[in-house]
Amino acid sequence: MSQVSASRGKGGWPCYYIQRQSDSAAVHCQGRGFGMDSSGEKREGKVSMEEKRDKIMDPSLEEEISVAEGAAQEVLEKLEKKRMYTDTAGLAITIIAVAASCYHLVYAYLHPFFALDHRAIHWMLMSALLFALYPFSQKRSPKNRMSALDWIFLVASVGICVWIFIYSGPILNRAGTFLPIDVAMGTILIILVLEATRRTTGPAVSLIAIIFICYALFGPYLPDFICHKGYSIKRLSTYLALSTDGVFGVPLGVSANFILLFILYGALLRKTGAGQFFTDVAFALTGWSRGGPAKAAVASSTFFGMISGSSVANTVTTGSFTIPLMKRTGYPGYFAAGVEASSSTMGQIMPPIMGAAAFIMAEFLSIPYYKVCIAAAIPASLAFFSTFMQVHFRAVSMGLAGLPRADLPKIGKAFAEGWHHVFSIFLLIYFLMRNFSPERAVFWAIVATVGSSFIMNVIRKKSAREFGMLILEGLKEGATGAVEVAAACAAAGIIIGCITMSGLGIKFSSLIVDASMGHLYLALPFTMIACVFLGMGVPTTAQYIIISSLVSPALIQMGVLPIAAHLFILYYGTRADITPPVALAAYAGAGIAKSEQDLSFPLCLFTRPSYC
Repeated sequence: MSQVSASRGKGGWPCYYIQRQSDSAAVHCQGRGFGMDSSGEKREGKVSMEEKRDKIMDPSLEEEISVAEGAAQEVLEKLEKKRMYTDTAGLAITIIAVAASCYHLVYAYLHPFFALDHRAIHWMLMSALLFALYPFSQKRSPKNRMSALDWIFLVASVGICVWIFIYSGPILNRAGTFLPIDVAMGTILIILVLEATRRTTGPAVSLIAIIFICYALFGPYLPDFICHKGYSIKRLSTYLALSTDGVFGVPLGVSANFILLFILYGALLRKTGAGQFFTDVAFALTGWSRGGPAKAAVASSTFFGMISGSSVANTVTTGSFTIPLMKRTGYPGYFAAGVEASSSTMGQIMPPIMGAAAFIMAEFLSIPYYKVCIAAAIPASLAFFSTFMQVHFRAVSMGLAGLPRADLPKIGKAFAEGWHHVFSIFLLIYFLMRNFSPERAVFWAIVATVGSSFIMNVIRKKSAREFGMLILEGLKEGATGAVEVAAACAAAGIIIGCITMSGLGIKFSSLIVDASMGHLYLALPFTMIACVFLGMGVPTTAQYIIISSLVSPALIQMGVLPIAAHLFILYYGTRADITPPVALAAYAGAGIAKSEQDLSFPLCLFTRPSYC
């Protein structure tokens, strides 16, 4: 049986002493440690000379972490769909991304445009980044430059958005009497959105959108229980593309108003050191207990998930460090991977910064976002507690010990150095509770993050130029990180538009009520199964929009509170990244742990029990 305790190393990550009860010898790895700032200067918590003499240098843990970081990079390269630019094209991408983030910050404060105009600008910027970063084919398209087809898609998308922005007034005024150019532009825009979604999220969402389009077109030829009068291409294309009920509907509006800003907020938090702060706090609070590294992984991954926006990115970022430590403590690799992947998905349901679907939920229900956070707080806490206890029970059954408190980061020291991260988060919560709009609340949280981090940078006498570069990188990552969500929201708008036009939502709800014979205990499992199966190939945001549009009216009709029905769908939708056979977060965790994926996948579900 082994015991792992933190030492002080270089670069901001912990390294560990491995102490075995069978002998007094211990090994020491020199890596990135708690108590060290980014420059590698010592802070506090030195090991005594007597302990140093009793310890034998062993680089094995450092090597394991290095191997895990390499494995994480390999996983990212396999999962990463974006091109990597290093020349003038890369500079152009950076300029567009920074401009996109700055535009959304300005809009959050001033609101200079109407809804359709703003959403057109948002999609113009997102689609420009999308067609530049995501190739037509992952295998055949060039990796470091755009192809001719990419340029055609980019120019067409930007051109149509500019046309909508310029002529939005006349377009809305001639609704019902559209011109041939309106039909042509609308049809092309729908094709571009479907292609953009295919590039970013895979074929599943695009195929589902095409099925709904076909349903709207060929309604009269379908069986009686789902048939409708049908719509012409002219009516369908203009409704879906040139109104605020289709592509530019509620989902893309939420992406433009809220989601990009919250992703930007998370990117700036990461760039200013919030990730290390959360890790230090997690180890200070839980590292001393049984199976400390695994419990710290649950806590840090959940905290980090609130600001990362991606369970896969969260798994790779925190897992490259926590998974080797869990394995060294004594946990099997597949268990470590399952714990990390499951914990990384909880950020999507953990207030106050929940996933993108939570903002869409607030718009669907016409309630303030903070009420969604309040309703989600207890279930999210139970999800965290259940995963935490699974780790604890496994540690008890294996006889694992915790880490010595003396070798862990001090909670007071961690908060003294990371108070500004807590300040911006509490400021965000304060504004939300004061009934500020989410975009105005996150705007001031971003201002607080940049301002307080700059003050800390001046106090620590660090380079202002380096700080400025970090902020620019955060602005870039905020915009590029929102591209996939924007594409999914645009495609979801098409699906919602088809459901609204055809009345499918009412028909489908009636089918669910009839199939369950009006019994809620039968309808809920149907809903759960639909969420899990759709989540296998559809991102959480799109999955939530589709299922909530079709199923939530039936649950509400059976007496379920609207917010409870939507949260039930959202909770099971978050399983998308840990649901086999796709399970991207589990795949990433298994790759880092070098474990069998067929063991890591069920462990994700085991450590994430049903809590709704």
